[in-house]
Amino acid sequence: MEGVRPAAPEDVAALARLLEAARGAAGERRGGPELLATCHETDGGAAELVRSWRDDARRLLLAGLFGDVVVGVAAGHVAARPPGLLGVVDCCYVEPAARGVGVGSALAEALMEWFVEQGCVAVDALALPGDRGTKQLYEALGFTARLLVLHRRLP
Repeated sequence: MEGVRPAAPEDVAALARLLEAARGAAGERRGGPELLATCHETDGGAAELVRSWRDDARRLLLAGLFGDVVVGVAAGHVAARPPGLLGVVDCCYVEPAARGVGVGSALAEALMEWFVEQGCVAVDALALPGDRGTKQLYEALGFTARLLVLHRRLP
């Protein structure tokens, strides 16, 4: 019942809505505002960012489906980092009402397959502090924490 496919032009509005929801959810979590401040922005908002990701050959943008309805979004890109190519998960989000049926796992697994096809030797994905769901999703796919970033604001 769940599925994943590369984003199509007709998915832009739904994926932009999901990306905005992901940003909103991240902004409410500890560390979220700092993370969002480092994210790529476009003048055209989420829809323009979705279109730019979809049209960039160095990126993969996926639509997560439940039946025929787009309920999830995932995006990743390849970066050149020692000791080789690194896959980077930019986004993996499923709307709350559609969680628990495998859409998030299917999206993440499709990204991993694409990273392998691109010749990546490893993959990095972020989870905010306290985001147990994201952490558990990635751990179920074989990820382990390799770095914790601690932050302190200065007067």
